Amino acid sequence: MGANLKEVRIRIKSVNSTQQITKAMKMVSAAKLRRAQQAITQFRPYSNKMNEMLSNLLASTEGDITTSFGINRDVQQVCIVVVTSNKGLCGAFNTNVNKAAFNIVTTKYAAQLAAGNVTFLCIGKKGAEFMQRRFKNATINTDYIDLFSDLSFSNSSRAAETLMQGFAASKFDAIEIAYGQFKNAAMQNFVVEPFLPVQKIETTGKKIPIITGLGCT
Repeated sequence: MGANLKEVRIRIKSVNSTQQITKAMKMVSAAKLRRAQQAITQFRPYSNKMNEMLSNLLASTEGDITTSFGINRDVQQVCIVVVTSNKGLCGAFNTNVNKAAFNIVTTKYAAQLAAGNVTFLCIGKKGAEFMQRRFKNATINTDYIDLFSDLSFSNSSRAAETLMQGFAASKFDAIEIAYGQFKNAAMQNFVVEPFLPVQKIETTGKKIPIITGLGCT
């Protein structure tokens, strides 16, 4: 009986120690999540305003702008960027992103898909696995599948440059991104947004003339 009580005391002590460790891990994880959440919410207004400014410039500037990123072409070749995680255990996150990409390809770009003119650029393994199972007639680009393993501006910019160069060279006529738009720690909005060509904002005011002689013509 005494031995059994001793074992119980040892086990209680062990459980209490484990609880202290898991509580400390929870606090560290919560702090990391809070910093990531703050970074996202602080950067979003800047990103949204930059996109708005670029769209306004393309729509309002008088004359030709030396960029091909605002040119709308007849859509023959399509690229869908699918942003998912590398692992599961995150609820319906990956499923909803994949579903959003699947829906737009099978509806808006059904003709391009039938012709074999759809490319999926997959960031995250779960998106690549889903697209490889569902679409045998599409090109699956996995060059940036492990981008989140070493996420940095330089690595992210290489993926963006690949897309921009592909559009400029007419390899793609339209590029759209399927991802989970952060709302809060427990919820995302799953959207598919155009990346290129840059969407022009319709304006009714006077157009802005191009200023020459200042390094931009």
